[in-house]
Amino acid sequence: MSAADEVERVARLSWGRLVAILAARTGSVQAAADALGDALVRALETWPVQGVPARPEAWLVAAARNRLADAGRHAKVVEAARAHLDLLEEERAAMAEAATPDRILNLMFVCAHPAIDPRMHTPLMLQLVLGLDARRMAAAFLVSPDALSRRLGRARAKIETAGIGFALPDPETIEGRLGPVLDAVYAAYTVGIDGEGGGDAKSSSLAREALWLARVLADHVRHAEAQGLFALMLYAQARHPARSGPAGAFVPLEAQDSALWNGALIEEAEARLRAAGRAGVLGRYQIEAAIQAAHCGRRSGAPTDWRSIAALYRGLLALRPTTGAVCGFAAALGETDGPAAGLAVLDAVAEPRRLAYQPWWATRAHLLAAAGRLDEAADAYAYAHAGALTTDPAVQAFLAGRRAAIVAGGVADR
Repeated sequence: MSAADEVERVARLSWGRLVAILAARTGSVQAAADALGDALVRALETWPVQGVPARPEAWLVAAARNRLADAGRHAKVVEAARAHLDLLEEERAAMAEAATPDRILNLMFVCAHPAIDPRMHTPLMLQLVLGLDARRMAAAFLVSPDALSRRLGRARAKIETAGIGFALPDPETIEGRLGPVLDAVYAAYTVGIDGEGGGDAKSSSLAREALWLARVLADHVRHAEAQGLFALMLYAQARHPARSGPAGAFVPLEAQDSALWNGALIEEAEARLRAAGRAGVLGRYQIEAAIQAAHCGRRSGAPTDWRSIAALYRGLLALRPTTGAVCGFAAALGETDGPAAGLAVLDAVAEPRRLAYQPWWATRAHLLAAAGRLDEAADAYAYAHAGALTTDPAVQAFLAGRRAAIVAGGVADR
């Protein structure tokens, strides 16, 4: 691995931890992120010449600390930084372990503070904790990279102008800020898993980092939904090895070889879901995890319990009626009551919500094929549009192949 590759690896895996350490001591997220950015630039300049240091994260903290000290002396921008240099040195000595869940949690809840525009909670967390840039996030939030970058800048500035502290919120207020934190972690995992299909190494590390954050939340924030989210992600991770077939071909859930699923991860997911259930508080992520648990029942040789899955989706829609939940319910209803029932549910979604939502088109294509209607040009368009809305080459190839085969009358879509 080259020195430049090592810089990129450390930045991907440790950005959030390092920003959290620096920001917790200086009181300025913007200054911490700027200082760390400068440190990474210095690493790109010096590591190829001097070699990668034995403790690259500690080196970056020291370089960022020096930059903060210079800024404090010359511009008074981060006055608090100079008062904490000794504490930063103590943190630097501990960086070999690179595990500072308390700092990470603090930063995550800062990003979800009510003084910050609620629309920016998730993207701000993805940027500051996981290092995603505006370009990579823009499509997910239906906004241009430039516009998102400006909004993120305003959100970062709000942290300082509003005097938001860097301590975890007290138990009375933590629940109100937990939702955006969980949503951001799940969004990061989804972006990472989806990007892996295109061979994106950054996406793979992002998924791993998001899974680590979910574990930190589940272990340190004793809340049923934190357990539910972690269980949901564990179920997804357990099935991941079976998602690709020979030569990287996409394999849909119903066609996956359950013997390839990771049994240890499924067992841990089940334990986390049981722990969440004991709290007696039901939430979105627990229901979604229960849906995945029902799918994983196939691992024991039992057929998929579509009626239970449909019932769980009804509960999810009552709690959080998202377009994604509608698609899942429609697919389950197609299995229990026939494709026409599923299509009726899909068609009730307002056009603005479904126009650019890939799962809606993929689910519609599946149900249309099950109903035997893909010989009609307008219906066949669903597969083509679903393929156009994904960036995963394997999924694109799968959708194109399924559409071609069905339109030609070669196979049935079941």
